[in-house]
Amino acid sequence: MYIAGKQISRYGVYSHSRSLQCLPHMSLLILLLPPGPPGEYVWVRSDNGQRVHSHGAAAAALLPPAGRGVEVVAIAAAQQISWQRASLPRGVGAGSPKLRPTLIGLLEDALLDEPEALHFAVQPQAKGGSDVWVAACQREWLAAHLAALEAAGRPAARIVPEVTPSAAAPQLAACGTPQAPWLLMHGVGVPGGAQALPLAAGTLALLAPEVLAGATLIAEPAAAALTSQLFGRQPILLPASQRLLAQSRSPWDLAQFEFARSGRARTARVLGSAWRSFWHEPRWRPVRWGLAAAALVNLVGLNLSAWQSKADLAARRRAINSTLTTTFPKVRAVSAMPHVQMQREIDALRQATGTPAAAGMEAMLAALADALPDGRAAASLDYANGSLRAGGVQLGADAITAAQERLRPLGYQLSAQSDALLLRPAAEGGMP
Repeated sequence: MYIAGKQISRYGVYSHSRSLQCLPHMSLLILLLPPGPPGEYVWVRSDNGQRVHSHGAAAAALLPPAGRGVEVVAIAAAQQISWQRASLPRGVGAGSPKLRPTLIGLLEDALLDEPEALHFAVQPQAKGGSDVWVAACQREWLAAHLAALEAAGRPAARIVPEVTPSAAAPQLAACGTPQAPWLLMHGVGVPGGAQALPLAAGTLALLAPEVLAGATLIAEPAAAALTSQLFGRQPILLPASQRLLAQSRSPWDLAQFEFARSGRARTARVLGSAWRSFWHEPRWRPVRWGLAAAALVNLVGLNLSAWQSKADLAARRRAINSTLTTTFPKVRAVSAMPHVQMQREIDALRQATGTPAAAGMEAMLAALADALPDGRAAASLDYANGSLRAGGVQLGADAITAAQERLRPLGYQLSAQSDALLLRPAAEGGMP
């Protein structure tokens, strides 16, 4: 697919290397690893993982920046990967330390290269006791590209195969140039699960007629004419940038064994991908609308509750003001503290009528005398600062409780202190 990558650069928005320095911050940077050694990389930039915003080709050092919040996805060229089917024994699944030795033992006879020179990766969520797909590629080739991207400040967070086996209907994708076209195949009926072969009449002969007739046929613009000629029907045109963006969403990740990233980086990648998927993918649109509607309803409800509370508070203030002006007609204007005005008017009325104040000594003596049981009298009385202390009065718990019940409606608080009783006005609001 390196040839296809050069074709993309001719149509790319930023095909000139100096233009890459002006790219804005992004969320997804997709890089196609060519079959050969590190050199020029086809790249696709997307801010949301759903649409291509720009694409091109450049050396590793001139690729778009991959700063904070940018996930770099490396796509391994299909020509570099072979696919094998293996039956994992029970107890040997993804993440098991015995997985690689087990794969070598299972696939040794089917491999063309020495197992030590190959890198293996199993399909997502591989479990012991099941048949799984295994991807194999040259370890040195993959390590060289990852090291080049790391040195250029574009470390790959994921490594996705360009084409992967699937149980879906077969799909054939023609890519490259008229001089060097390739056919990427995967799906039911494709030999080996997934293949990358030169686009020629001999390649079509490897496929069963029912596969050729029922397969979805897509092609890059540069390979569309040859594809139509070989297959006898018009393919669906799909630019390479769109195809690479769609493949970047594959659950496959070749970063396993020695290429596996740390647990924290893996967690950050999964969370970032999940957030991007939730925020931008159409399948999550009903959920997004539902959350937005719920937030709007809560906001309206909070505003309505605040408005109702404000209205209730205003009604209470009007009732207090009305009570004040009705009880004391001389009060024309109510201040911000109507209770102070009301207490002032009560004190003035008490002075005018000669009624003792509730905190006065005479009123407190009369209230205490009425509350005490018959035959109980104080040996000493001490009045100071609005409190009355009656010494020499000893009452049982029941008698004290009964006296407190009688005094509470009058606005007094009674407490026992050793052999004395202390009477004082209750807190503000309890005074008559």
